[in-house]
Amino acid sequence: MSFYPTPIRQLIKCMARLPGIGEKTAERLALHLLYTTDRFVEELGRSILDVKQKVQLCSRCFSLADGDLCAICSNPARDGSVVCVVEQPGDLVALEKSGAFNGHYHVLSGVLSPMNGVGPDELRIRELLQKVAAGGVREVVLATGTSVEGEATAAYIASHLEGRSITVTRIAAGVPMGGDLKYVDQVTLKKAMDSRRAIV
Repeated sequence: MSFYPTPIRQLIKCMARLPGIGEKTAERLALHLLYTTDRFVEELGRSILDVKQKVQLCSRCFSLADGDLCAICSNPARDGSVVCVVEQPGDLVALEKSGAFNGHYHVLSGVLSPMNGVGPDELRIRELLQKVAAGGVREVVLATGTSVEGEATAAYIASHLEGRSITVTRIAAGVPMGGDLKYVDQVTLKKAMDSRRAIV
């Protein structure tokens, strides 16, 4: 890498900090950008800036949006009486690709992890409970991952929804223990959603 001019070395260093990009891949990408058209490089730069400047959290479900509400929350064809609770926006996208769910979502922005200093106050659990208390929700689907933290988060939420006049279900068959939803195939996710079971 030291053989390259400083701007290329700097670009390689920056790209290698991206998740899943090692130094060799970063080097290939940097050289590709060097020899590609100025138009593409400008488009790429604008797209990166747009993501940072225009993408925000949906005010209702806390997923990613480019306005106050995301496309799902602003869609009148979606069933707002069923709310699926997921860890991250990537999990929401995975479920949407499966085509198994037509309700609304609630993104927690993580899972309970006391060892890492993540408690209920660091997640969007309070907002979920407020959403249920406001009325109109008949079912909450807990679709957190099957890791220890994901299971603990689902159990914590279920315990706080107990005694309310709603159904609380948990995604079931097909999602492996310790699995991350965004890496599970769409058919398996559809089966898990279709086979959800009541836990409260």
